[in-house]
This record gives sequence, C-alpha cells and structure tokens, in this order.
Amino acid sequence: MRWKTLDDMDLAGKRVLIRVDINVPVRDGEVTDATRIDRIVPTVRDVLERGGTPILLAHFGRPKGKVVLDMSLRVTVPALEAALGRSVGFVETLEAAEVLTEEARAADVLLIENIRFHPGEEANDPDFAARLAALGDVYVNDAFSAAHRAHASTEGIARHLPSCAGRLMEAELSALEAALGTPKRPVGAVVGGAKVSTKLDLLSNLVERLDVLIIGGGMANTFLMAQGARLGASLVEDEMLDTAREIMAKAISGGCRIILPADGAVARAFREGADHEIVELSPDTELDTDQMVLDAGPRATQTILDAFTRLETLIWNGPLGAFEIAPFDTATKAAARAAAAETRAGTLVTVAGGGDTVAALHAAGAAEDFSYISTAGGAFLEWMEGKTLPGVAALEA
Repeated sequence: MRWKTLDDMDLAGKRVLIRVDINVPVRDGEVTDATRIDRIVPTVRDVLERGGTPILLAHFGRPKGKVVLDMSLRVTVPALEAALGRSVGFVETLEAAEVLTEEARAADVLLIENIRFHPGEEANDPDFAARLAALGDVYVNDAFSAAHRAHASTEGIARHLPSCAGRLMEAELSALEAALGTPKRPVGAVVGGAKVSTKLDLLSNLVERLDVLIIGGGMANTFLMAQGARLGASLVEDEMLDTAREIMAKAISGGCRIILPADGAVARAFREGADHEIVELSPDTELDTDQMVLDAGPRATQTILDAFTRLETLIWNGPLGAFEIAPFDTATKAAARAAAAETRAGTLVTVAGGGDTVAALHAAGAAEDFSYISTAGGAFLEWMEGKTLPGVAALEA
C-alpha cells in the first residue's frame, strides 16, 4: 500500500484540516493523561513550520450526534497549548468555523468543537463531509485510532480535498506494514487475553501469515481443552472448541507453528498472592473442579523466550496470564522483558497494541524498548485481522 504523507503536500498559505484523536482522560475539568495530545505535536508543528494553518477536527466521548456539554473539547485547549507551545483558538460551532472571527484568525491553531455532536459525522453523510471539506484546502488524517470508522471526518472528507497521512498515522502504518505487510522473517506473534471469540478473525488471519503463533492467557485454555485437557474451573469457551481445532488445522496446513503453554500456574482462588502450584499442561491434564490455570509456567515461558531468539519480527496482542494480579503476571513480564532486550540488541522488530498489552508492557518496564506500540485499539486489531480500514484506504495514492 502507498499513501501520501505531509512530504507530498504543498502547505504554504493553506488551511490544513487535521483529523486527530485527542479523546483523552479528564477529571475535574483537567486532562489527566496528555499522551494522545503529545503524539499529534509533530504533525501540527510540521504544518505550522511549512506555512499552513492547522484546523483540528476531533471527537470526545460518544455523544451520538447530539450536543453534550460534558463532552466538549474545550477542556483540552490548555493541554494542547502546553504541548504545542502555541495559541489554540476554540471554535464552538461549524457555523463559527465557516465565518471566523478576528480573534480566531489570530490563533496559531484552531480546534473545532466535538465533531460527533453532529449526526452527519458517524453517518458519513456526503453533504456533511462536503461542509467540513469547505473549511480547508488540504486534509490530513493523523488519527489511525479512528481509521476503522467510515465517518465524515475520517473517510468522507478525503473525497473532496488533497489528502495525506500525518506523522503519527505515517508512523503507525509504517510499523504495521513492517510487521505484517513485508516483515523480516521468521515472524511470530503473541496473542493472549481471555477469549478466542473476541480474536477469532485475528487468529484466522495470523496463522496464514506467521511462522510462529504463541497463544496465552485464557484463550490458551480453550485450545488445550480442544486437545483433550480437562482444566477444572479455568476460563474456557466450550462453544469455541471446534473453532480452536479448525485454527490449529489451518496453522498446520499453512506451516505456522502454534505454541501452547506446556505448564501453568494453577490456583484455587482468583486473587492476588493466592497459593498456587506449577502443573504440567497437555492433552492428558485433568485438574480438580476448583482449580484454574492463571498463568503460563516456567517451562512454557522458557519456550517462548527461546522462540523470540529465532524470530526477526514479533507482534504482540494480549497478556499470557492474569497479569493484573501477582504472581500471575510472571510469564507476561518475563516475556515482555526478553522481547525488549532482543529489540535493544537490534535482533528483533517488535510491534504491540491493545489496551491490556500496553498496560502489561509498561508494568514490565519493557514498553520503551519496543519498536512501536500502538494505542489505536480497535483499528490496530482490525488491521491485524486483515481488514480494510476506510480511513486508510481513503489516503491511498
């Protein structure tokens, strides 16, 4: 795939509409985590330095096409000004954006009120998209996290204006292309989490593209059960056993090695510090009815670490156990630190995404060393599932 970037655009003297994701956490009227705001800074500064006027389009919460005062973007203005080191003019309505006041024109950057206050946004209404497009001369999408939505500000507007990816979008697309599009091989993935059902499309797509698939977390229990294991009170999706068998068969035919935990940390209570034992896991395993597998064991963890040393590219989505409570965070942290070490050494390209994944990598102190960490959530998963993202397709050169 080829998409245009800011480098392909003439921005001097142009009004540049930039779709951003600044859907940040807020408490008592103040932004509590400005990470998403910080990540749009390179794009906005680039536009400014090249003589363009940045006009930010963004959503905040889910107002469902209605004006909800608690979801106003005004709360983000101080954090935006602090991050950009520039003045930010807040435009309360589209009508005001169409006829800017002198005060608004004097600002370095403009932020238009929550785009989802308008029903035409999520409906991708052509007339609404055209109205948005009339506010600018160039369109830049810097919100990969919203690119899986065919909304007016992510897809419809690109039909009307010269369009390109912003710096954050460019980095995200380049990282994902390196991970799945044209990866250095062998390429592997860690896929964990609770349920097979939530990642069925992901697993089905990956086994056709990977050399190694490491399955952990609760979903590993379902795969073990599909092989014949009886895992007591462990989290298992009985209705997904046939599906697990189909995925394993698909992996075999496609030459993808699936790694399931050979042992696990087993407890009788789901709580921090619960007494536990290490139990071998195989098709013949039979746990007591009150026992549950809560983490991969030391043998399983060593197998994962050994697999990392033979990979060139690693994708990570989901923890290997109940990482929120010690000691069942052991395997996830050990694997994360090992992947980080391989990345630091220059022997492994690592791309990770998903809320639990990001939290786990930070908890392990490994996040800073990964090649790229996506905060895009649903868009990251849909890309990994092989789906076309409307907001990305709209930028194809």
